Amino acid sequence: MLRIVEEALTFDDLLLVPAHSTVLPNTADLTTYLTSKIKINIPMISSAMDTVTEANLAIALAQEGGIGFIHKNMPIEKQAEEVARVKRFESGMVTKPVVVRPDATLADVRSLTSKHGFAGFPVVDADDNLLGIITGRDVRFLNDTSLKVHEIMTPKARLITVRENTPREEVISLMQQNRIEKVLVVDDSFHLKGMITVKDFNKAANKPNACKDALGRLRVGAAI
Repeated sequence: MLRIVEEALTFDDLLLVPAHSTVLPNTADLTTYLTSKIKINIPMISSAMDTVTEANLAIALAQEGGIGFIHKNMPIEKQAEEVARVKRFESGMVTKPVVVRPDATLADVRSLTSKHGFAGFPVVDADDNLLGIITGRDVRFLNDTSLKVHEIMTPKARLITVRENTPREEVISLMQQNRIEKVLVVDDSFHLKGMITVKDFNKAANKPNACKDALGRLRVGAAI
């Protein structure tokens, strides 16, 4: 024979009486911990399903404060590239920018632009010594695809560079003064350490609640 162990309620059994609230929506804190060390800004994650989460959704979700998990129904190399796409989309400093060698051709540069979706590449030698930068401005009106990068790049002498840990405000000021969108980060020996772009600053300003790691990159997970 069934008996009632304790009282239970359904949604239809309750009625919330309208009343004035002193809690404003913009003051509500939805942050929570995904793990003991990883905090997300909204309690939302996406399923690691091949019909749900790849780089595009992971980027959109991380920008709003959640986190996406890339599914594993693909080769490991492809999955790693999906994760890398999320990490490259927004970062305080691009620590491993795509680079070109001075003897590469304009055709090589345009191939990289088609592959990665951006047009600015630092130019370095085999020892990561910074030699210059080649951007969309440098190549926009060129038709000879056999031209070498060293012939058309912005050379080292004209570069605007900063050291690591330069304050954000100082970097923005340099960009404004010199009307540039990219600043290269170097060490004391002028080895390339990274690149800062105005697009990343704009993205950060437009999406202040984004879920990011300690390096300012969007957070993303991957199924194993």
